Amino acid sequence: MASYRKKPIVIEAVQWYGKYSYPGDEWPDWFRHQVNTMGQIGITGDNTLLIGTLEGEMRADIGDWVIKGVKGEFYPCKPDIFEATYEAV
Repeated sequence: MASYRKKPIVIEAVQWYGKYSYPGDEWPDWFRHQVNTMGQIGITGDNTLLIGTLEGEMRADIGDWVIKGVKGEFYPCKPDIFEATYEAV
């Protein structure tokens, strides 16, 4: 069987800390735009994000990452998977 390695790509991502929490800077423009315009990302009353993905609606809890993919799509990622898959550039 052949082996494959994931191509190195650069993505944008933000870790979800809750509706009114973001350490340091403000939320990235792409994230704020999706939330404020009733785009693909919505916030529930319990600070959970609901994200419209290519596979349907997915949930992001506090501590999860929200990734903007290479084609402009959005999806959540658990912190341990994010750490194992991505590094800061």
